[in-house]
Amino acid sequence: MTGREGERVEADELLLRVAGGDQQAFEDLYALVSGPVFGLVKRVVRDPAQSEEVAQEVLLELWRSAGRFDPRRGSALAWVLTLAHRRAVDRVRSARAAVDREQREALRARAPAFDQVAEEVEAGLEREWVRRCLHRLTALQRQSVTLAYYEGYTYREVAERLSLPLGTVKTRMRDGLTRLRDCLGGAA
Repeated sequence: MTGREGERVEADELLLRVAGGDQQAFEDLYALVSGPVFGLVKRVVRDPAQSEEVAQEVLLELWRSAGRFDPRRGSALAWVLTLAHRRAVDRVRSARAAVDREQREALRARAPAFDQVAEEVEAGLEREWVRRCLHRLTALQRQSVTLAYYEGYTYREVAERLSLPLGTVKTRMRDGLTRLRDCLGGAA
């Protein structure tokens, strides 16, 4: 029996014993297959730290699922390396999917939502309509409304700033707001 064939028979026997729960057989099998498993995984995954993690997962899976091994379908080493290859490919695909998700999310975060754009356009149109209606007021009405509603002054403060009686300011405001309401009513 050649060295390779001897390893094959030994791996098959060890894996069958591992399926029966033999811990020593698992230690011996681990020593026999851990190098090839890590080498294969590293060629697929390429990152050494990730490769160690995937190889460890494969060897743990080997302990858990040894009972599924069927020596009539192939050698233990081929079965173990198939497990390793599948797990490595899964890790690469998972990493790619994560990167793709992050890129899609970054694009979504950069692009404003349709509703946001529509709201901004609508707000801009409303501001323009209010500006047009303000320009239809008399200069005194516009000045009073602007001081009260855009600069935050109370009616009393508007009266003081304009050096006018409070009653006059209230009248201007009432008339100006009525004209604004009528003008903006046409916007709806």
